[in-house]
Amino acid sequence: MVIQTQPKSVKQTIVVVDDHEVVLGGTISLLKQHYAASEILTAQSASDALELVTEVQPDLVVFDLSIPETTGGMARTEVGIELLKTLMQRYPNLNIMVQSTYVKALVRIKPEIDAHQGGFTIVDKSLSSQEMLTRVEWATQGVTHTKDLQTGLEVKPEWLEVLRLAFQEGLQDRAIASRMSVSERTVRHYWTKIQDVLGIYPEDDKKDGKNIRIQTEIRARVVGLID
Repeated sequence: MVIQTQPKSVKQTIVVVDDHEVVLGGTISLLKQHYAASEILTAQSASDALELVTEVQPDLVVFDLSIPETTGGMARTEVGIELLKTLMQRYPNLNIMVQSTYVKALVRIKPEIDAHQGGFTIVDKSLSSQEMLTRVEWATQGVTHTKDLQTGLEVKPEWLEVLRLAFQEGLQDRAIASRMSVSERTVRHYWTKIQDVLGIYPEDDKKDGKNIRIQTEIRARVVGLID
C-alpha cells in the first residue's frame, strides 16, 4: 500500500503517549522522518496526556493502551481505555491512533468508537513501520479503521465488571454481588448473558469436560474483553 503522507510544509501537532522509552523514541523518530514540519510532543502517563491534549488541542494523538495513571505507576490496559473514553467524550472531533499490543481490548468500547466523529485507527505494535504510518495518515484524514477488532459483540458495562472481578480479582459470585451491590441471582443472570455473547453454552461443559467458567475466561481473553 502506498502511503500518501502530508506535505512536509504542513505543520501539525502530534501527541505521542507511551511509557516505554524505547518504543516512544522509535515512534517519535519515525514520525519526524515523515512529518518533519510538525511539532511532536510526548507524555508517559494518562494524567500527563490528558493535561497535554487539553493544553495544545493536537491534530492527532498516538498512544498505547497499556500506560500508567501517573508517571512511574503501573501500566494497565484499563488506564488507557479510560483515557480513550475521556478523550472521545471531551473532544469528539479529535483524531486518534491507538498503537498497542492490546488492541483487542478496544472491543470493550466499540460503541463509543463507532460514535466518535474524528479519525480513529488502530495498529498492533507487531505490524511494520509502513503500516503504522499508513494508519497515522488515515487518522489525520478523519478515517475510521477498526477492522482488526472482533465484530458482533455487544457487551454491557456490568458484564465487563463481572468478568474483571471474577478473572482479575478472583472473586466468587457472592463477593461479586456484594461489590456490585446486586443480588447473586443478578450475577448469575449476567453470566448467562456473557456466555451467550461469547457462544458458550451449558452443553459444551458436558461435551468436552471443561468447566464452563474456564471456557468463558479463555474466550473472553481471546476476544479482548479482559487482559
